[in-house]
Amino acid sequence: MGQASSQAEGAGHTAAKPIGMLVAAVGVVYGDIGTSPLYTLKEVFSGGYGVPVNHDGVLGILALIFWSLIWVVSIKYMMFVLRADNQGEGGIMALTALARRAAAGHAKLRTILVVCGLIGAALFYGDSMITPAISVLSAIEGLGLAFDGIDHWVVPLSLIVLVALFLIQRHGTARIGILFGPIMVTWFVVLGALGVHGIIQHPEVLQAMNPAWGVRFFVVHPGMGVAILGAVVLALTGAEALYADMGHFGRKPIARAWFILVLPALVLNYFGQGALLLGDPEAARNPFYLLAPSWALIPLVGLSTLATVIASQAVISGAFSLTRQAIQLGYIPRMHIQHTSSAEQGQIYIGAVNWALMVGVVLLVLGFESSGALASAYGVAVTGTMLMTSILVSAVILLLWKWPPVLAVPILLGFLLVDGVYFAANVPKIVQGGAFPVIAGIALFVLMTTWKRGKQLLVERIDEGGLPLEIFISSIAVQPPHRVQGTAVFLTARPDAVPHALLHNLLHNQVLHEQVVLLTVVYEDIPRVPASRRFEVESYGEGFFRVILHFGFTDEPDVPKALKLCHLDELDFSPMRTTYFLSRETVIASKLEGMARWREGLFAFMLQNANGNLRFFNLPLNRVIELGTQVEM
Repeated sequence: MGQASSQAEGAGHTAAKPIGMLVAAVGVVYGDIGTSPLYTLKEVFSGGYGVPVNHDGVLGILALIFWSLIWVVSIKYMMFVLRADNQGEGGIMALTALARRAAAGHAKLRTILVVCGLIGAALFYGDSMITPAISVLSAIEGLGLAFDGIDHWVVPLSLIVLVALFLIQRHGTARIGILFGPIMVTWFVVLGALGVHGIIQHPEVLQAMNPAWGVRFFVVHPGMGVAILGAVVLALTGAEALYADMGHFGRKPIARAWFILVLPALVLNYFGQGALLLGDPEAARNPFYLLAPSWALIPLVGLSTLATVIASQAVISGAFSLTRQAIQLGYIPRMHIQHTSSAEQGQIYIGAVNWALMVGVVLLVLGFESSGALASAYGVAVTGTMLMTSILVSAVILLLWKWPPVLAVPILLGFLLVDGVYFAANVPKIVQGGAFPVIAGIALFVLMTTWKRGKQLLVERIDEGGLPLEIFISSIAVQPPHRVQGTAVFLTARPDAVPHALLHNLLHNQVLHEQVVLLTVVYEDIPRVPASRRFEVESYGEGFFRVILHFGFTDEPDVPKALKLCHLDELDFSPMRTTYFLSRETVIASKLEGMARWREGLFAFMLQNANGNLRFFNLPLNRVIELGTQVEM
C-alpha cells in the first residue's frame, strides 16, 4: 500500500505503543459491534420470527452468527476492505474518492460508483441515529430485571443519558476518551467471562461452529431462513466503523484488536447465551443479562450503559468525520467545523450534525420505546451501507489494483451475494418500522445530489457571462487603471476567467491593486496533500498572478497559512497588505434548463445558509470585502 498507509499504521519503537494503540482502537472502533450481544439473540428468539428455542434452533442461529462474523468481518473487512485505504483514511466517502479515481476513464461507471457512495453515506447517517437509541435502550432495560416496576423509567433514563451525550459533544471528548479503551477492554473481558460461564453449563453448544448447523436451519425452515437474517445481521452492526475509523489507528491495530480480543469475546458470549437457552428456553426474553449471576446484574447494567455510551460516541464522531469529508469533496454545503483538540486534528465538532442526530435519536426513542421494537428498524441502513462498500471495493480491486479477475471475481461475488441476501432480508423491515432510516437516507441523498448538481450549474451560469482572462489583461495593458498598493486576492472557481468580484470592484472603485491574485482552491481525491504540492503559481504579467491551492478531503483549508508557501519574491501576502475579495451569489430559480424548480429552490436555500468562504478558509475578518451577485438557475 501507499506511504501514507504505512505512516498511519506505523507502530512505535517501543513495546508500549502497539499495546496502547490496540487498547485505543478497542475503545473507539469496536463499541458498536461490541454491544451487539445486548440485543441480537433477544431479537432472534423474542422478535416474532418464530424461531424455536430448542437444540436445533439455537445451534442453527449460533452457526449463522459465527460464520457471518468470520465471512463479513474477519475476511471481507479485515483482509480486503481495510486494505482499500485512501492514504491511510477509510470510510465510505474516502472509498468513494478512491473508486472515483479508479474509474477515471469510464464516465458512466464513475457516475454509478459516486451514486453508490452517496447512498452508502446517506444510510450511514440513518445508522448514526439508530445505534445510540437501540444501544442505550438495551443497556438500561436490564434494570427491569433487577427492580420490579421500573420498566416505565427505561425511556426517560435513556433520554437523559442520550441528551447528555449530545450536549457534551461541543466540549470535545479528548479527556473522557482516555477512559474509552480501558472500559471497552473490561467490557470484552466480561463478555468472554460470561460466555465461558454459560458454555461450561452446556458445552455441546460448541457444535455450532460447524457450518452444517446453519445449512440445516435453512433446509428445515426454508421460509424463515432468509427472514431471520434480518435479526442475525444485528451481530454485524458496527462493521462499517472498522473501516471508517481506520484513519485514526491504521489497519494493523484494528485487525489485531479484532482477532486477539474482540472476536473471541463476542463468539464466547454468543455461545454462552446459546448455552443458557439450551438449559432455559424462558431466558429468551433477555439472554444477555440472564446469563450473568444475580449479584452481578446491577454492575453489569452500569458497565453496559458505559459501553453503549462509548459505542454511541464512536458513531457520532464518525458522522462528524464523514460530514467533513463530504464537505471537502463538494457533496454537502460548508458548515462551521469546530476543533475540540489542539493535539488531534480528527477531533472535530459540527453543531448542525450534532443537533440533527440528537433530534433523530430522541424521536426514535420516543417512537419505539424499546430496543426490541427499534430492532425492527435496525439493519436496513447497516446492510445497505455494507452492500455499497462491497460494490465500491470491487471497483478498486479490479480497476485500481488490477487483480487478476480469475482470483478476484469469485471472492467479490461472494461478498456481494452475502451482502445482497442480508439486505434483502432487511427490506421487509421498511414496512415494519424500518422506514425511518430509509426516509432519512433518501432525504440526505437528495440533499447531497442537489448540492453537487447545483454547484455545477452555478459555475456554468457564472461562466456564461465571464470575460476571458487574456482579453482582460490585454485591455489593462492598453488602458491601465489607477493602481493602489497591496495585494488583492480574488477567489474564483475558474482559472481562465475573470472573477465577478474583480469586475465589480474595478467598475465601482475604478482601481486595481499592484498585485492581483486569482486564487482557486482545488480538493483532491486523497485525504492529505503534502506541503510540497500545496502551491501552484503562474505570472500573467501586468501584476496578475494565477495561484492554485491543493487540499485533501481531511486537510484544514487555511488559505492565509497556505499562501505563505508562495515562492515568488514579487508577491507579498503579509497580513496588513493583503485584501481578500469574495463573491456571494444569490440564486434565483427560473425556467432555464437545469434542475427541477423545487430542487433549484432547495439549492438556493442551502446556498443561503451555507457557511461562507470567509470562515471556511479561515480568512482574517478585517481583510475581507464581499461583493454580491444574482444568478438565475
